Amino acid sequence: MRAVIQRVSNARVKIDKKISGEINTGLLIFLGVEESDTIEDIDWLCKKIVNLRIFNDAQDVMNLALTEVNGDLLVVSQFTLHASTKKGNRPSFIKAARPPVAIPHYEKFVKRLEEESGKKVQTGVFGAMMNVELENDGPVTIIIDTKNRE
Repeated sequence: MRAVIQRVSNARVKIDKKISGEINTGLLIFLGVEESDTIEDIDWLCKKIVNLRIFNDAQDVMNLALTEVNGDLLVVSQFTLHASTKKGNRPSFIKAARPPVAIPHYEKFVKRLEEESGKKVQTGVFGAMMNVELENDGPVTIIIDTKNRE
């Protein structure tokens, strides 16, 4: 499972020009699911995201977690995070999970994130053509891959 996490002042996702999910201060999470991902990957990643100390404290130092700033969450599915660009110029998405695996994992991820954060998680729609608007705060962007736990 791979996530690109952006600290945002606000973000929204639109489908056919209608807002599907919208947040103010918080985290926009682009989530890519791989065929080999497990429930353990979901649990680990959700805990890691909610506890990331990437919000500024009173001294303007990144020292606070999402829950400490009462931040919001927006999750957008993005299979392209598993693009392989080793050969040629056309990316291969062979590692990205197909919908029968990806959708249940995506849904479990959102539910687990709600449990960990104690907040309703805003989302896009899995597989839909989405337009994402965001104001990156910092900018702060973190990439986490459950297959490379550092």
